[in-house]
Amino acid sequence: MTKTIKILTDSSVQLTPTEIEDNNITIIPLSVDIAGKNYIDGETITRAELLEQLKEGFIPKTSQPAIGTFVETFERLGADGSQVLAIMMTDVLSGTYETARTAAQIANADVTVINSKSTDRGQAFQVLAAAQDIKEGKSIPEIIEHCKDVHARTTVDVFVDDLQCLVAGGRVSRFAGAITKLINLKIIVRLSDTALDVYTKGRSRKTFIKHCKELAAEHVDNPIEAISLSNVGTDEALLQKVRSTILDDKIEGIPYVARLTSPVIMAHTGMNAIGVITLAEKPVEN
Repeated sequence: MTKTIKILTDSSVQLTPTEIEDNNITIIPLSVDIAGKNYIDGETITRAELLEQLKEGFIPKTSQPAIGTFVETFERLGADGSQVLAIMMTDVLSGTYETARTAAQIANADVTVINSKSTDRGQAFQVLAAAQDIKEGKSIPEIIEHCKDVHARTTVDVFVDDLQCLVAGGRVSRFAGAITKLINLKIIVRLSDTALDVYTKGRSRKTFIKHCKELAAEHVDNPIEAISLSNVGTDEALLQKVRSTILDDKIEGIPYVARLTSPVIMAHTGMNAIGVITLAEKPVEN
């Protein structure tokens, strides 16, 4: 008899409430520290509330769940003999994956931990693929291979409007941050398997639209199957401009999600950032 497989992921993932409920996904919350006080994502602070904190000038710091929290959750999910598949955010941005791996070795449960090498909707693409595989009766090894395939077809670009949070998090030097603020520089970073790389930069938001045109050109022979514009309070007009520029005349029928990103991602990117996350038909170069 095939064992039941249950999915666990962390709260950096960009899933709608319906997707979480329909696929019986367990979310382990990450947390942020603001002015010396710790807030738990989705429990003691909402995305909208953190956005207001950013507007007031607070720069959050991120923290990951304790090993004990993972162990307890793994054992609860596995208490009925189920296998647990934990799909975690990239280790480029957080130590959550390593913490989950350590907890899996301690827990009295059958746990497999995957480094999604992604986050937000990119991570969600893998979680949803895994959920569908489970419904089709596929095994853990088959699901892992599917997640790898989804990752290979995913691109995560972040349009950064304000570098303060990246500087505070040590991902951009303070000197570089001061210079870019002085000249109002905008940057686009791309998430790779090993780093958050500065992909391009420019003096205005036109840089973002230019990059969107380049993305559209890259996908002429590799169509986009789904797109997400996770954001940090970005105005709707810019979101629609980004979407229409990337998809061009193919905008109808392509799954689209535009929501506030999670508090832990907001803490990295700062106000007005846009995460442009695409899932293509075939593997892409990152």
